[in-house]
Amino acid sequence: MSISLSIIYLIATIAFILGLKKLGHPATAKNGNLIAASGMALAIAATIFIHDLQIPISIYILIGLALLTGSAIGGWMAVKVKMTKMPELVSLFNGFGGASAALIGLVEFSKNVGDKMQATTIVSGIIIGAITFSGSLIAWGKLNGSIKSVVTIPRYNTINNIFILAIIAFAVFTVSTGASDQAIIFGLLGAGLIYGILFVLPIGGADMPVVISLLNSLTGIAAAITGILYSNMVMLVGGILVGSAGIILTIAMCKGMNRTLGAVIFGAFGGTDSAAGTDKRLGSIKKTNPSDAAIMMNYANSVIIVPGYGLAVAQAQHVIHELEELLTEKGVDVKYAIHPVAGRMPGHMNVLLAESNVDYSLLVEMEDINSHFKNTDVVLVVGANDVVNPAAHNDPSSPIYGMPILNAENAKHIIVNKRTMNAGYAGIENELFYNSKTVMLFGDAKDALTSLVSELKNM
Repeated sequence: MSISLSIIYLIATIAFILGLKKLGHPATAKNGNLIAASGMALAIAATIFIHDLQIPISIYILIGLALLTGSAIGGWMAVKVKMTKMPELVSLFNGFGGASAALIGLVEFSKNVGDKMQATTIVSGIIIGAITFSGSLIAWGKLNGSIKSVVTIPRYNTINNIFILAIIAFAVFTVSTGASDQAIIFGLLGAGLIYGILFVLPIGGADMPVVISLLNSLTGIAAAITGILYSNMVMLVGGILVGSAGIILTIAMCKGMNRTLGAVIFGAFGGTDSAAGTDKRLGSIKKTNPSDAAIMMNYANSVIIVPGYGLAVAQAQHVIHELEELLTEKGVDVKYAIHPVAGRMPGHMNVLLAESNVDYSLLVEMEDINSHFKNTDVVLVVGANDVVNPAAHNDPSSPIYGMPILNAENAKHIIVNKRTMNAGYAGIENELFYNSKTVMLFGDAKDALTSLVSELKNM
């Protein structure tokens, strides 16, 4: 490797690390993303143009066409995607990263059969890449509703464990015997694809943020393995950063749900089929309208807004920001309570509210906001469900028991905006809706909040 290429790779690596660090806070996340992307663009350009190989001009043309096509498709998808579809887009990107690693392994396998170290790297990349690709596609299907949230597979733990052990044994056999038959490597690819499906299919919808983080980590590992194969340090470091960040985020998501990673993978959380509104023991609900809700908020000293996936579905982030500004003008102290697994991916609510230019200082994480609920006059829950369900600490038989939640029940008054009484992603009743302090404001979040803003402006 030339000195100039090494220096450029070092600069790109520093850009990755600096960009990742800046992604840790909403105020710097945009610049962090641009810095990391610039580092990647620099690394790609250097890899293509600074090397010791004699490459025909036709190859450069193919590379250029591939870059232009990929950039155009990726740019179009990123610009057009709705916030509600962002988790699905992330799943697709994860999957394509894994597919790339698997395809590279297929191309390089026959060239490195005699080298056990290289063969081990290639086989690992193919298996992990295949699992990530098919698993991400299943996650994408679950998120957009085309695949049932939980697909029950009889004795799936036993089947999955036997299957992955068989894949590992098959891979060890392939490497140790120096097998070069293409059918073998395609067999490993197929086995990886099947396991990715079996791995994600039984996992409940409530655990999808964790699964997305885990698949993202696997994509990074696959990229790092490819970096080892080509002795490319920038690819290795980039993969390690993505893989380690994904693991850390996965652990943080599990902690936010008070679950172990094993429980997520083997527990199929969120798989209950209980229908909402059928448990008469919880009591009855009280309905309200925008006018009464506006009166309650107009005379409040403090309001906490709890955003959820329903806010994203209704694309109501701009209206809720208008509501927040209107209340602030009236002298009301307004904050947003952010649960780590609200929405369909980690940080979903932060990104959604940032899109409407909500001040970052108003976004308060669960650990910091929970102590404030007892002194809050009104809590407005918009499209959130499981993350405010008191069953998490009241009902030992509940599947979400032990999960840290936002303690909205401690507020003096609670307004819950939902389209219907349907259960959340965990598929269970929400005790908060039946609380004596709770009133239900039914309707699409955007329509309900627009009416609420209109009523407040007339007061």
